[in-house]
Amino acid sequence: MALWGKKDSFSSGLTGTITINTTTKIVTGSGTTFVTAGISTGDILVVGVGATCGQAIIAGVTSATQLTLVSTQFITGIGTVGFGATVGAAYTVTQKPKDTLYGTQYVAPDVKSNRFSAVFGVDPNETRVAAGRTVGGKNAAYAVSHAGWVGVTTYSDCHGKLRVKSETLVAFSGITTGAGDAADDARFPDS
Repeated sequence: MALWGKKDSFSSGLTGTITINTTTKIVTGSGTTFVTAGISTGDILVVGVGATCGQAIIAGVTSATQLTLVSTQFITGIGTVGFGATVGAAYTVTQKPKDTLYGTQYVAPDVKSNRFSAVFGVDPNETRVAAGRTVGGKNAAYAVSHAGWVGVTTYSDCHGKLRVKSETLVAFSGITTGAGDAADDARFPDS
């Protein structure tokens, strides 16, 4: 299992919803295509729209409708049926750096009263586009130094102005984003 991959999101190739048994660490899909979507050991399952139900590293793919997780410590319920089950959740899959699940800065998209933190896969084209944008009156607010896996924290200062801090976690130009990365397009649009 690699520490990170090059795919920002598999969401364009994924279908259906998932149910997670947090006790057995088994994910059962309804209308899913885990195998044909190219999901593999070490990829990260993102549960709920915007990771609202958490994330987990995939231990293995059993079939088109079943996979297992390494741990469920970062999964929370959106609705529970019996003990330890999260049901009917939307999902995506990413290959972002595994250690972002265990750190404190970017565990999941962290939304507080005036702050947002998350990790994004930013391809070379998105890097160029972000450098030329104007956001909240500040030119190139989301400009990043390099394509790759980027941690971004935004907040409003005491005057209500947007502030953006970014950190390149893994710099490389081979990252793929494209149509499956709609979740980051507000910050890093494709064009």
